[in-house]
Amino acid sequence: MAYFTSNTYQMKRKILTFSNKISKGLSKPDKKFTADMTYGILASKSCLLTDIVDQLYEDAKKVNSVERLSRHLEKGASTQAASSYLQMIKKWVPEEPVIHIDDSDVVKPDGYKFEALGIVRDGSESTSTKNVYKKGYHVTEACVLTVSDHPVSIFSRIHSSSEKDYRSANSITFDAMEQGAALFKKATFCMDRGYDDNKMFLKLDGLKQDYVIRLTSKRKLLYHNKWTSATELRDRRKGKIKTSVFYRGKDHEAWLSHVKVQITASRKDIYLVLVYGITEHPMMLATNKEIRSKEDVVRVARIYFSRWKIEEYFRCKKQMFQFENFRVRKLRAINALNFYITVCMAFLAMISMDSESNALKAAIIKTANPVKEKVFFCYYRLAKGISGILSYAKEGVRLWFRTKRPQYRQLYLKMDT
Repeated sequence: MAYFTSNTYQMKRKILTFSNKISKGLSKPDKKFTADMTYGILASKSCLLTDIVDQLYEDAKKVNSVERLSRHLEKGASTQAASSYLQMIKKWVPEEPVIHIDDSDVVKPDGYKFEALGIVRDGSESTSTKNVYKKGYHVTEACVLTVSDHPVSIFSRIHSSSEKDYRSANSITFDAMEQGAALFKKATFCMDRGYDDNKMFLKLDGLKQDYVIRLTSKRKLLYHNKWTSATELRDRRKGKIKTSVFYRGKDHEAWLSHVKVQITASRKDIYLVLVYGITEHPMMLATNKEIRSKEDVVRVARIYFSRWKIEEYFRCKKQMFQFENFRVRKLRAINALNFYITVCMAFLAMISMDSESNALKAAIIKTANPVKEKVFFCYYRLAKGISGILSYAKEGVRLWFRTKRPQYRQLYLKMDT
């Protein structure tokens, strides 16, 4: 049992150290709240406040503890905490970071009291031939890949078209782009076909950022002073560069080709990179990155194929932390809760970057009892292992925030002689 107690203590200390970096400069109650949320979500693998409170082992009544957490969430996520989080993430990424932007959804089909609840396309039930719509919220996420190629979020916002003074989904996406550009100065933004929009190209050109965007079949490009359908250019050519790519959990052989064109939006020279052999119809990728060799073409293709990691990021967030199962009703509180789940996902990324010889990381993986020895996306087993180690804890983290009181000398009576 001493083995597990030692691991539990080390895990608590690591979580508290991580939490204190996020809450640096905040008041003591806010620091305690940040620690409670981070520890409670990781220990319970849930974003339900009742489940979080169960892991805190407080002397107060459960209803009072839930009310305390609710009051803090209603204030929204601290701007200072969000800034500290981003500055920490900035240290984890390479010099030329890749930022993936994607939209997801949070479905609340039986919800009635949630603020500004709208109608969204349920991605888990919709197919290519049939769309299923339910009550819920849109989620716009921007994830950057770390030096170990694991995604961490730099922008995550839950929004709804039913909000008062709501502008548009594009404006939220532009906010994500601006935040990424301000944080890293220069990055490569990677997006799927849903972002094949002239406004996106113009925005990224205005921010002086690189991009890799998959085009739809409707896109027209200027080729040899003539507007030509992107599909026509695709069908004219054949892949000449053979390479291996990792796509949807498997290694594939792909054939690549590229051609210099101009986009409708800015009339600037870009490259159309064509990927054959992976899907039924060859993929068409538009990029403004300079291509001077075969290696550059392969690099652009692999940047796009790395976007499956943001899809796994969404899936892990929903499955491991029950992201769709929240009960807080105000949109500001929902976004605050989303921020603390994002912090927990970043903690998993930090653990993943630890050396393979790290004893605590080895204990986490052993506790998770994985079926496969090696995987390409380790967040699931890390979350399971951390929760398993913390299950041996018999107290929360409140005792780590004991009040330091000054020592007073004992009073004594002076006797006259």
